[in-house]
Amino acid sequence: MYSKKEYLRHGILFLATLITTTLAGAEWVYLKSVLGEGESQLTWEYFWKSMAFSIPFIGILLIHELGHFFTAIYHKVKCTLPFFIPGWLGFIGMPSIGTFGAIIQMKGFVNSRKKFFDIGVAGPLAGFVIALAVLIYGFSTLPEADFIYSIHPEYADPDFQGFEDGALDFELGNNLLFWGLGKVFADPDRMPAMSEVIHYPYLFAGFLALFFTALNLLPIGQLDGGHVIFGLFPKRHKEISLVAFVLFIGYAGLGIISPYSAMEDLMLWIPLYIGFLFICFSKSGLSLQNRIALALSIAALQYCLAYFKPEIQGYQGWLFYGFLLGRIMGLRHPEVSGLKELDGKRKLLGIIAILVFILCFSPEPFIFD
Repeated sequence: MYSKKEYLRHGILFLATLITTTLAGAEWVYLKSVLGEGESQLTWEYFWKSMAFSIPFIGILLIHELGHFFTAIYHKVKCTLPFFIPGWLGFIGMPSIGTFGAIIQMKGFVNSRKKFFDIGVAGPLAGFVIALAVLIYGFSTLPEADFIYSIHPEYADPDFQGFEDGALDFELGNNLLFWGLGKVFADPDRMPAMSEVIHYPYLFAGFLALFFTALNLLPIGQLDGGHVIFGLFPKRHKEISLVAFVLFIGYAGLGIISPYSAMEDLMLWIPLYIGFLFICFSKSGLSLQNRIALALSIAALQYCLAYFKPEIQGYQGWLFYGFLLGRIMGLRHPEVSGLKELDGKRKLLGIIAILVFILCFSPEPFIFD
């Protein structure tokens, strides 16, 4: 079915991604870098140790893509092997997770609501099951509380007042599932703060898996969540996708324009931001007039909210993903010839997928100060 050249290409990308995520894991978990000096330099010992992060993380992504892959094969829909995209940025001194994710590409024409639903829902649910197991294991086997001193010996100094200015101040943003699993399975005395989870490889790998699961299950366009919504509500997908995207991009941009900013700043940022919003609706299927009106309305509402509640801030890290969805991928779903209602089992899976999204979504997944 696939040529030796294809197996070789996809295999090399997979191995390269395993290596880059291992390098990234060393930087996060053990504060080791290929470019470091002295004790901060990555050694083979710490490279192998860092696979405690990369293997479960890449394994979850692999299971996710294989869920799509084998379901497509079952429905006789031609597709590529999983593409893994390595993405380590340590060579320029920037933090990264070692990958930009993984995808499979459909080559065959899909003209079935049921097939779209099955292929879309299979990946995130398969990956979610493995992520759940990894997190339960990670919470159940937490090391002793003083483990963190092996990473940050300065914490043991009673005179330690925090890191100097310029040091990376970073923490993970919680979600319902991660919080709940910690309450149920973790020893409270060993439970790390969200700013220290990066040093616990199974927890960090599981958290990232939940992050990617939530991204894929957004009920927008042709994301996995979009396929689920199209399967459950085929006649309402367009409206649901548009409303979900407006809420997503609207939340992301809260605080960008504020009446409390300097007038010279507003004169620059307001037109730039409205232009950005307009571009984000390029593939919404809306008319030019409606796109302009929507961009202006979102900006005006955000400005008004900032006036009455200046403390409200969105998560601007979502804006780039919103741009990709609205400008590159699009908000609409391919049409199919038939709209036969899904059976009860598929409806139940769809409801489960929506619940998984709610449990996994973090409004602020990565918090930098």
